[in-house]
Amino acid sequence: MEYLSDKSSVARMDKNLEKISPFELKNRLIEMADESVKKMAHVMLNAGRGNPNWIATEAREAFFALGGFGIEECRRVMDMPEGIAGIPQKTGIAQRFEEYLKKHEGNAGTDLLKRTYNYMLMEHAADPDELVHEWTESIVGDQYPMPDRILKYTEILVQDYLNQEMCNGQPPQGKFDLFATEGGTAGMCYVFDSLEENFLLHKGDSIALMVPIFTPYIEIPELTRYDYDVLNIPASTLNEEGLHTWQYKVEDINKLRDTKYKALFIVNPSNPPSYQLNKECVDALKDVVTRWNPNLMIITDDVYGTFVPGFRSLMADLPQNTICVYSFSKYFGATGWRLAVIALHEKNVFDRMIANLPRKRKSELTKRYGSLSMQVENMKFIDRMVADSRQVALNHTAGLSLPQQMQMSLFASFSLLDKENTYRHAMLNLIHTRLKALWDNTGFILLDDPLRAGYYSEIDMLVWAKKFYGDEFVQHLQTTHNPLDVVFRLANETGLVVLNGGGFDGPEWSVRVSLANLNEKDYIKIGLSIRRILNEYADKWKSEKK
Repeated sequence: MEYLSDKSSVARMDKNLEKISPFELKNRLIEMADESVKKMAHVMLNAGRGNPNWIATEAREAFFALGGFGIEECRRVMDMPEGIAGIPQKTGIAQRFEEYLKKHEGNAGTDLLKRTYNYMLMEHAADPDELVHEWTESIVGDQYPMPDRILKYTEILVQDYLNQEMCNGQPPQGKFDLFATEGGTAGMCYVFDSLEENFLLHKGDSIALMVPIFTPYIEIPELTRYDYDVLNIPASTLNEEGLHTWQYKVEDINKLRDTKYKALFIVNPSNPPSYQLNKECVDALKDVVTRWNPNLMIITDDVYGTFVPGFRSLMADLPQNTICVYSFSKYFGATGWRLAVIALHEKNVFDRMIANLPRKRKSELTKRYGSLSMQVENMKFIDRMVADSRQVALNHTAGLSLPQQMQMSLFASFSLLDKENTYRHAMLNLIHTRLKALWDNTGFILLDDPLRAGYYSEIDMLVWAKKFYGDEFVQHLQTTHNPLDVVFRLANETGLVVLNGGGFDGPEWSVRVSLANLNEKDYIKIGLSIRRILNEYADKWKSEKK
């Protein structure tokens, strides 16, 4: 392959690089960007990974304020000069907590603690001593998680949060059981493992992915352990102007009517296009489940749902068929906390299918989980996930750490009590300002769309190559250059790191930009650089034609 441009130091591209996970390719791009910094004094900008450059402060302040109370309670029981204290005692702890809040009134975080406490008493009639004792043990982390799936009051607060944020305030009848996990990535691993361990999916089974999608959902099914037969359902719809709408064709969704498809995996809003499923797609999925494939298992990863006002998850519309994995990492700037939940409705197809397994399979499961229950047949699928997360034998030490669950509870209550949506409005304004800066400086058109989250943006270079220079130029690009040229040129020439959309099973010539981790001026630079590269390709093509 030819040099990418007269200015570029990047020579022939290895075709095998297209097969590498974009998150691994990112490391190579960063190396190139670092070299660019050394040679050309560019500032390295990493818009490849979606780690936010913000944090939510008030819930963290409440966490640290509660820590002060926790230490006081432990020292009240035992206080040795060598730095040894006791563990919190339940009797009278709520009264002491109220006195602590009064004593520290006006301090950072105290107000949220007070309002969360009152919310739990007024909305859920929580026992005051039991509630504060759970919080105090959580903040000092002196116990194993009990219940291991999720703490009692953490589950209540997070359930309310999911009802508000994932179900748009209108949850289905019944309740969801929750399993607190070490981030969304752990949740994904637990789901895959337990589906296999409980004979709901078998090696070689047919599943479907709604693509583009977060790369582990592409890569895990290819592992030898699973080796699934994968159907990709592409977000391939275009409007009358030939621009992506990043939605799915109903005729493609209807392929799921075939009962050979056991499971559907989706990130909603999508990653990287960052669009919520529209009503037409949701209705098509509801029709598939209702009339054609009632045992279809849907796993939806909804980490970006809070970035779309009025978002409604498939867990709300198809509760009995859906496992929802939700992470607190992006909205609250908390990737380092590793906070997520798996949500599964109390009445679900997973439990029903386990109950209908052949006798031989049931016998194998009785042997697997027999040390945990005398009636394994009544053990819920979500509780089996908890056990599987610790190889069953370590079930007694399963569960997310208590301090992590406490911070999760405070993130949830912070959103529940933000009645004016002050935080949401500021957050959406932050990323949408960056999105506008990116697209305005590409010179491309970004259509208004209320379903767009805007956490990422996927730019299909071929769409704009066709718009500006025609089909002949598009064909030239495809036959002359590698789709990775753009991301390598950005890294090598400007110090900018973006990811290749093809690595997410998106359009080969698309680039994925995270709007979460750089500042507005940086996205101006990215936009200008993307357009400059396209124009340089076109100028070289025109000169070669002459």
